[in-house]
Amino acid sequence: MAEKDDAARLAAYDAFAADVRDELAATKARMDELAAAGKVKTATYRQLFAARVTLREIDSRLRERGL
Repeated sequence: MAEKDDAARLAAYDAFAADVRDELAATKARMDELAAAGKVKTATYRQLFAARVTLREIDSRLRERGL
């Protein structure tokens, strides 16, 4: 029973890591679009910038732990 719980937990962490990386890629892409349009001083760009910093930190911690 414990193995199944551990496997389910690992699968959940793997899914979380994939979601973080997908969101990070989408955030970067949106920032690139805004930058190309010269909109780097907008509130949206600044919000995306903050989100990117947070997502990078989460991704870094996941990678440190082999996820």
